[in-house]
Amino acid sequence: MTERILVTPADLLGDGVFETLHLRESGPWLLPEHLGRLARSAALLDLPPPPVVDVTAGAGRTGAMRIIYTRTLLHVGVSAIPEQVLRERRDGVRVLSAGLGVAAGHRPPWSLSAAKSLSYASNFAARRWAARHQADDVVWVSLEGYVLEAPTASVVWLSGDELCTVPPAEAGILDGITAAHLLSLAPSAGLRPVHRMVTLPELATADAIWLTSSLRGLAEVISLDGTERPRSPWTPRFLAMLGFSS
Repeated sequence: MTERILVTPADLLGDGVFETLHLRESGPWLLPEHLGRLARSAALLDLPPPPVVDVTAGAGRTGAMRIIYTRTLLHVGVSAIPEQVLRERRDGVRVLSAGLGVAAGHRPPWSLSAAKSLSYASNFAARRWAARHQADDVVWVSLEGYVLEAPTASVVWLSGDELCTVPPAEAGILDGITAAHLLSLAPSAGLRPVHRMVTLPELATADAIWLTSSLRGLAEVISLDGTERPRSPWTPRFLAMLGFSS
């Protein structure tokens, strides 16, 4: 039976925030980090601090857990992980670059680019645009040519012994929880974690590139703007470090 949720016009217009977590048998993965980001996102929308979130509904289950918080609603739901997500984790993604039309770190004072808000229509539109051009996803690029993020993922790359991602505050983007966690594990693999801005040509020379998110874990970029990229031996190793079997 489909669950009925009462919403208001403001909710329908995207005036709220959400988090998506990878639900494991041990519980929601990186739960404190996601709840922390939910609170930061809520503050950017002038929402009251989120109440205590009951995640016991997912006990013993695996899948995708979504926490939705608006001015009138706090909802926790669990669903199956989409097959497309599993395929991208397994097979990698073909990615196109696209200009976002903004300068890195220079958004309007009312910008919600650092919040995980419910207003994701343009994010999904970007992925549909990629699909129409025989690709799986997009990396957004600033007016200056800096790589920012993907519509639903962070960008991580390997250059020599440096495991890198884009600094969220400097770029004016959402902080990626999975990317931050992976970089925190980098020293255990003999790598140096680095946050730095990167241009698209610089990214193209990286040893390996990934899109990271909670459900995918990481998906290796196997093609960037039509140029095929060899698979990296680091991909299965990183997936194992993140607790994904494949």
